[in-house]
Amino acid sequence: MTITVKARHPALGAEIHGVDMHQPLDTATVQAITDAWTKHLVVVFPDQRITDQQHVAFTRHFGDPEIFHQTSLHLRSDRVKEIFLVSNVDEQDRLMTPSEPSQKQLSSARMWHTDSSYRPLPSVGSLLHGIEISRTGGITQFINMYMVYDELPESLRRQVEGRKARHDFSMLSRLVGSPPPTLEEQAAMPPTWHPMVRRHPVSGRKSLYISSIYNDAVEGLDEGAAQRLIEELSAFAAQPKYMYRHVWEPDDVLMWDNRCTVHAVTPHDPSERRVMHRTTIVGREPVMAG
Repeated sequence: MTITVKARHPALGAEIHGVDMHQPLDTATVQAITDAWTKHLVVVFPDQRITDQQHVAFTRHFGDPEIFHQTSLHLRSDRVKEIFLVSNVDEQDRLMTPSEPSQKQLSSARMWHTDSSYRPLPSVGSLLHGIEISRTGGITQFINMYMVYDELPESLRRQVEGRKARHDFSMLSRLVGSPPPTLEEQAAMPPTWHPMVRRHPVSGRKSLYISSIYNDAVEGLDEGAAQRLIEELSAFAAQPKYMYRHVWEPDDVLMWDNRCTVHAVTPHDPSERRVMHRTTIVGREPVMAG
């Protein structure tokens, strides 16, 4: 395959053409995609009408797909276990209401976060397939956290250098009022601490590493001060100059680097179907302090 890469925003985001996800990839193509992904942080592959099995097979070129640990809310596909359902339609094709537990939990995605930061080895990246897209919202926004770190005001930089934040999956339920994880799920995914400034294992660059829906504590700060710091950092990061806003087209597949970006989705009309399937690439190494 001969691929072409075209930037979509100066900060991050590019589209890749010349890749057919129905076909296996050769080593050179995988490397070319990896290079573009490393450079642009978020890449979109337009018009990929793939099955879940093909989605998983494509993901495997870049690492092992994660199996979501939480089973109580039916966010993991019963048909293909590697698929996480970012959807308001269940696998029986029923439109769900915003008050249902899975939808409450998914509503947390409207806040800035990076996927699976609550794991001891956080995710490398994610791939999201837009099967039925929203036209009333549902725009996925991404922030280049390298640039955010580089331009942090000194007052904020002093508060994050050499410090760790805690990432706790259980915080989701406290934020949005969804059912708390079961005791078994809590035991499988206890809180973990990661440096707030991390060095990327491929690019070598430093980025700010926070995940507001999971960060419930910061080293050396009381709960209120920790919350204020995460809010202040998130607000600074959410500037248009650091942000690519992805307006979905049917069968876009979006691939992003969870090690140097955060993302959030804009609200949409809950009566409009939105069916998105995600794979998440298992982390390979602990977070390296910057």
